Amino acid sequence: MRIHIVMYHYIRDMGRSRYPSIKGLETLHFKKQLEFLCSNFTIIRMEDMLAALEGAKLPENAALLTFDDGYIDHYLTVFPLLDNMGIQGSFFPPSTVLQTGKLLDVNRIHFILAAGDTTDIYRSLLDEIEFLRGTEFSVPDVQELIRVHSIPNRFDSGDVIFIKRMLQTVLPEQKRGMIAEKLFQRFVGVNEAVFSRELYMDVSQLTVMKRHGMFIGLHGGDHGWLGNMKQNEYEADISKALDFMDSEGLVDKKAWVMNYPYGSWSDGVVNYIRKNGCQAGLTTEVAVADVLTHKRLLLPRLDTNDFPPKSKNYTNFQNHRNTATEIT
Repeated sequence: MRIHIVMYHYIRDMGRSRYPSIKGLETLHFKKQLEFLCSNFTIIRMEDMLAALEGAKLPENAALLTFDDGYIDHYLTVFPLLDNMGIQGSFFPPSTVLQTGKLLDVNRIHFILAAGDTTDIYRSLLDEIEFLRGTEFSVPDVQELIRVHSIPNRFDSGDVIFIKRMLQTVLPEQKRGMIAEKLFQRFVGVNEAVFSRELYMDVSQLTVMKRHGMFIGLHGGDHGWLGNMKQNEYEADISKALDFMDSEGLVDKKAWVMNYPYGSWSDGVVNYIRKNGCQAGLTTEVAVADVLTHKRLLLPRLDTNDFPPKSKNYTNFQNHRNTATEIT
């Protein structure tokens, strides 16, 4: 009863993109990967997985395709291919981008890194941190921050991880957003409202996708680190997202699926969504999901880069479990 749950983010023609350095999957590689998956796996629907969690049987070599963050790539590139092949994809947009068009912190950081030189960004960030140390904010010594947070993972260098962590969680919340906005204007130089309109899908597009059989789930409201939030914070974020997605007919708040932003969760978050109609939860733990042994609200996934034509890393996770953070 195992499912290879595949995680996707950006999927575009990188060579023709204004930001060819963004970490994503080339459209051609996505097409080839779909061919590989169709030849070697049985691609199932989200409804099939939910039924399996209740005891229904799964086909051998089952695979489920999941797409995070609500990018326009998913409507313009992914949806037509899946629809033409009769394959369901499961899409998880943060509700804030649908309601307000606000550029999310995670994407602001992605495009800072894609548009600028890592060394220049790193130095600019260190300058901003040193400036913070001279204000009322309590900020640890820079060398201590580097020692603790400049740790590479299987996708990013230590410097890139350091930049991400400083701007995502480590620096004081009310200041890290201001720093990220400043770096975005320096290295990207595009009005954020305009940039956001070009980056994300809207409700009407998601509605079309759902009408054609695609599955829509929850990815939080503001795409925050739910596992780091206080109870009132994560409850407000999730309930806001759930109410909006339900009101638009995209999600049924009585029976829905959660995809944790950054793969971040806590026992409190899991208990809250369980009590509020959540049927399954997707993490960024790196493993092949087993509906008989994994907890239904903490199902692991593999990354698109773990499958051909990028690699054959998926074979390394057939018989054991591993962990890693999301490549965001």
